[in-house]
Amino acid sequence: MIKSVAHAMIYVLNQDEALDFYKNKLGFEVGDDMKVEGGFRWLTVYPKTQSQLQLVLAEPKEGPLFTKDSAEKIRSLIEEGAFGAGVFETENCQKTYEELVAKGVEFIQPPTEQLYGVEAMGIDNSGNWFSLVQREK
Repeated sequence: MIKSVAHAMIYVLNQDEALDFYKNKLGFEVGDDMKVEGGFRWLTVYPKTQSQLQLVLAEPKEGPLFTKDSAEKIRSLIEEGAFGAGVFETENCQKTYEELVAKGVEFIQPPTEQLYGVEAMGIDNSGNWFSLVQREK
C-alpha cells in the first residue's frame, strides 16, 4: 500500500538557475543534490516547514530518462510556459507577494479574492507558473 507522496517533478531549463530561484527567492531548503553516472543530477528542494514532500528540479536532457528528441520537446514546452510548479500556500498572500516581488519574482496576477481565498499567480525563472494561495478560513 502506498502511504505518501515523497517527491513531485518540476521541469526546469537550468538546474543551477532554478536552484538559485527556489532557494534564494522563494526561501526553499535544499533536500538532495547528487550527481550520478551519466551526468544525471538529482536535485530537490522543499519549503522550510514541509520536508516530507520535496520538489525535484529536473532538467530534461538526453540521458537515462529522455531521448534527445523528447528532451527537446519538453524544453520547448517549458519555454512556452506550458507547465505549472503547483500551488504554494501562505498565511498572508499580500505580504508574501510583496516580499517576493521585492526579490524579483515575476507575477502575472496580483493577490485576488477567489472563492477559496486569496490567490496570486507567479512564474519561476524557467517559465513555470505557480499559484500562491491564502486559503479562506
